[in-house]
Formats: sequence, structure tokens, C-alpha cells
Amino acid sequence: MKPFLMGSFLLVVATMFGPSVRAQQPKPSPEVERLGYYLGSWRGEGETKGGPFGPAGKLSSTTICEWFAGGFQLVCRGEETGPTGTRAFLNIRAYDEAAKAYTEYSVSSFGESEYNTGGSIVGNMRTFALSSDMGGKPTKLRYTEVQVSPTFFTYKAEASVDGGPWTTIAEGRVTKVQ
Repeated sequence: MKPFLMGSFLLVVATMFGPSVRAQQPKPSPEVERLGYYLGSWRGEGETKGGPFGPAGKLSSTTICEWFAGGFQLVCRGEETGPTGTRAFLNIRAYDEAAKAYTEYSVSSFGESEYNTGGSIVGNMRTFALSSDMGGKPTKLRYTEVQVSPTFFTYKAEASVDGGPWTTIAEGRVTKVQ
């Protein structure tokens, strides 16, 4: 079929079936809608604690979050400045209906790439936990946010190395600016 005819054929098919296909598009679940809390522009400040994860120092960040087409994933872009420099980042937050858990895929200008599963939002608390390896020792990481108000949340990142006690590695506060 010639390209022009193929394009015309696809236009006819889309016109005939388009409205019924669009009517069947699923709607985001209440769990997905909870991610809407993060829509907009946010400014953060905090600090890292010195240790095996890096030097101590002040953190500052800006983040802008918006729905991806269809409204099932939240795309957040931002920049964070801390003791190791300034890095840009991109996070894609979603809810996995099959696993009944929140997920987040993150990449940064430092070459970092992370996929976290098993996150939860219970009440006003969002939590992610993951396992990693630090210098050959099993390490558990836990990230917790407390949504204090519609425009303000606090966060804390903790680590447990080789089954040891949980230690705070970073904490701070984030305020919605728009």
C-alpha cells in the first residue's frame, strides 16, 4: 500500500473506532490519585550526615512535578545541591496495581539509576525501603516522608549496614511554592 493510501486508511479506521476506544480508557485508581499531592513546584532544604554514604553538609533542591499523559504516572524533574555538588534528576512515580505498591524510577546527572518498588502511602506517610550493597556488606535503606500539610512535607533517609542499627543519613523539609 502506498504511504498516502496507508495514512488515509489509518485515518478512516481511527475515525470509525476512535471514540469507542477512547471511551474504554481506564481511569486512575485512588492510589494513583494520591500521587497528585506532589503536583506543582517544590523547594527543599535539609542536610546529610557524614558517613559511608558521603560527607555531611547542607542540601537544597527544586522540583517540578506533573502528570504524564493519561494521568497514571507523575514525572518530577529537579535539581539538588549538596556537599557532593549539583545534580539534576528525573523521577517517575507510579502505582503498580498488580504488586499493590508504589514504584519510583530515578536517574541523575551523576549517572545514578534506581528503580524502587514496594513503596507505600499510609495516612500521611510515604515510605520506600530497598536493599543494596555497601562495600561488600548488605545494606538496607529506608526513605520516609511525612505530609504535614497540603504544601509541606518532611523527609528522612536512614540506613542499616550489615544488620546494624538504623542511622539517619539525611533529613529535611520541602515546601510547595506553586
